[in-house]
Amino acid sequence: MPAKKISRRTILRGTGAALALPWLESMAPAAATNQLSEPPLRSVFLYMPNGVVPELWTPAGDAEQFELTPHLKPLRDLRNDFSLLENLWNAKTVGRNGHWPKVPAWLSGGYVERTSGDDLDAGGTSVDQLMAQKLGDRTALPSFELGVESTRAGIDTAGGGFARMYGSFISWRDPHTPVAKEIVPQLAFDRLFRSNKAPVISGMDPNDPRLLTSLQRDETSVLDLVRDQAKALRKQGSSGDRVRLDEYFESVRSVEQRLEASLKPQKRWINAGKFPLERPGPGIPQSRPDHLRLMMDIMVLALWSDTTRIGTIMTADAQTNDDYSFIGGMRGGMHSVSHHAEEPVQKKKYEMCVTWHVEQVAYFLKRLKSLDEGGTTLLDNSQVMFGCGIKCGNLHLEHDLPIALAGGGKGTIKQGRRLRYPKETPLCNLYLSMLQRMGIEEKSFGDSTGVLSNLG
Repeated sequence: MPAKKISRRTILRGTGAALALPWLESMAPAAATNQLSEPPLRSVFLYMPNGVVPELWTPAGDAEQFELTPHLKPLRDLRNDFSLLENLWNAKTVGRNGHWPKVPAWLSGGYVERTSGDDLDAGGTSVDQLMAQKLGDRTALPSFELGVESTRAGIDTAGGGFARMYGSFISWRDPHTPVAKEIVPQLAFDRLFRSNKAPVISGMDPNDPRLLTSLQRDETSVLDLVRDQAKALRKQGSSGDRVRLDEYFESVRSVEQRLEASLKPQKRWINAGKFPLERPGPGIPQSRPDHLRLMMDIMVLALWSDTTRIGTIMTADAQTNDDYSFIGGMRGGMHSVSHHAEEPVQKKKYEMCVTWHVEQVAYFLKRLKSLDEGGTTLLDNSQVMFGCGIKCGNLHLEHDLPIALAGGGKGTIKQGRRLRYPKETPLCNLYLSMLQRMGIEEKSFGDSTGVLSNLG
């Protein structure tokens, strides 16, 4: 007896819970339900801070024969799943001192104005938010923004007089409105799976009572709240669906367990006087690597369940100078060592910080690649752009930004290549290409001069 068809919009509901589903074989075809009969295309943007060591990023060799440089070696198992895109830039950031104006421009190509207070002007709407405006009504969350650092405040007089807040946001709903990113894993998780979604509390003081109240929730697993419906759904689907659902439910529970563990104080050994770490605020994991990977796993769940198709992750904010001593051999903050002035020891530390960020990107891509969507993977059905708004942290170079594109784009992107475009090709040409792959027929975006050639 054939499996009964399941609506693409099926949501498992319980008291205070709403659990969307991944793509399943038994979901009704579009002709019968006006819903998707195959997985959708997703777009994700991962921001890395403080540039790279150019000679450790840019490889030798052309096309499919490029060599993996030290910065790129964490991606060795994904060699055929990403491509380097060279000679792209944001022309309007040239000559703008420091990091701050380059962050909002990264996804918009806009001209960022010097402002006072909260009167911001980022020069444009970011590409992810244009996608959300055009397609966001198709999912529970139009877009999903995650990060690990609180919003910065004040004006950086040493950095050209730009508001530090610019360095905390890559997503902009319009030139004057940044989209707050969630930095608390539990609240990010609740936005996906709890019907009483927590608001984004970006940059809130960790001791603010509102944050404490938000975290004092029912600790019952969301899976327990929808248990009966989940059992009925397993019986309704195909054998392949049952395997896929079990994997999905296990992933949800795994994240819940890690969230619970991350909130419990852990005993730590800290060498007296050597980079002591203040106890993180409520809800923020003590370990930065654990924090970032939790956020990445939550983003994977958001994409897999089709709760959203558009996401951004800031692996750190501009000029991040948080303690990176969790990297063996590293002491201090990344921004400090990025200005190494070619001093070998400092430059080596900077190299380690950059490579660590690439390792986290590799983790995210492998998670996407591991998830089956009916003969293709979640990575096959995504376009994931990652990189930074400056080439070199030491000199703040704007030309030839470190940019890579991963994922199959639902069969529209040929990966595993080094693609060298003409010098000073607008980065916005990539965004126009991504928009069109999402079915958004814009004729231009930012300072684009056309789509990028040779992606397919």
